[in-house]
Amino acid sequence: MSRHSSGPRPGTWVTLLTVVALGVVSFFAYQASAAKDENPLAGPSGEETTGPSEGGTDDETGAAQDGGQDTGAAHPLPAESGQGRRIVYSVEQQRVWLVEISEDGTGEVVSQTHEVYPSSVDPPAGEYQISSRTPELTGSDGVPVEHILIFHVAADGIVFGFSSALDGSTPDPDGTQRTGGVRQDREDGDAMWLFAEVGTPVVVVSSPAA
Repeated sequence: MSRHSSGPRPGTWVTLLTVVALGVVSFFAYQASAAKDENPLAGPSGEETTGPSEGGTDDETGAAQDGGQDTGAAHPLPAESGQGRRIVYSVEQQRVWLVEISEDGTGEVVSQTHEVYPSSVDPPAGEYQISSRTPELTGSDGVPVEHILIFHVAADGIVFGFSSALDGSTPDPDGTQRTGGVRQDREDGDAMWLFAEVGTPVVVVSSPAA
């Protein structure tokens, strides 16, 4: 009478283990493929790629985007615009620069530059100083303004200074009323108000002929 084993033969165990192993590999391969399809930032290798970031910079100019502060990368400081801590106003570019002395005292840095909106009369090119600071008043065009920084009064009585309209409006450069206010956005006006004191130099450049 011959004896027979009640369990599977050795070859059968090998086959079963192979089938199970192939099933596990297929399962994980399917999960990896599904995860890649669900991730819109996944690259060809399945690794996540970096998408656009908020508040980034322009690759060509280095200028701040999405409300970032412009420190002059896209708008360099005009040549022959004075020295030391000062405000530089280019009539031609309709832009100002707030210039600080570097921390080591060996050079200058632009802490901020921004666009401004001049009135019908431009100040002559030259060097001036902030002569007065007024928190709020009504401008010569009848618009309530804040953070008024006067730097020049012409012989005919036209007053030149920086300010921000409370309603965000800008002056009419082609208006018939002769005014010298230079408006700026309220956020920029806040920055200049904190920067400028009575006596802070203001250098006006590129003024067109009168």
